[in-house]
Amino acid sequence: MNVLRLLDELEDIVENSSTIPFAGKALVDRGEILDIIKEIRIQLPDEVKQAQWIKEERQRILVDAQQEAESIMKDARTHIEEMVEKDEITRLAQKRAEEIIEQGQAHAKEIRIGARQYADDLLAGIEERLDQLGNTVKQNRKELKGMKG
Repeated sequence: MNVLRLLDELEDIVENSSTIPFAGKALVDRGEILDIIKEIRIQLPDEVKQAQWIKEERQRILVDAQQEAESIMKDARTHIEEMVEKDEITRLAQKRAEEIIEQGQAHAKEIRIGARQYADDLLAGIEERLDQLGNTVKQNRKELKGMKG
């Protein structure tokens, strides 16, 4: 920054100037000091503008960074929500699959029990018919034995 350099020059002039004994005052070249002050006045607006631009650019960068951070956070939240939702869908699908399997097993058990009962009923019917046939055969044999003679 040129203004700082010019201020350093002023400081050097004051420090290297002749002093008045016991007064704490310095003798300086008035024209040289006024020229440096004039140069500072010329340089100062540019440096103030540059400092203002730097300040505004810094603020813009901070706003951009904040917006980008918010965007990243929003994307992360959305991604997490999607993952949670997918996990929830998977959990519900697994639960539904388990329910279907349980229903299938219960239905198969009912069919097995029903089939056994049906087979037992058929066999009981056949057994009863066979008993009746056996009794008829016994009866017929008795009758045949009774006719012998």
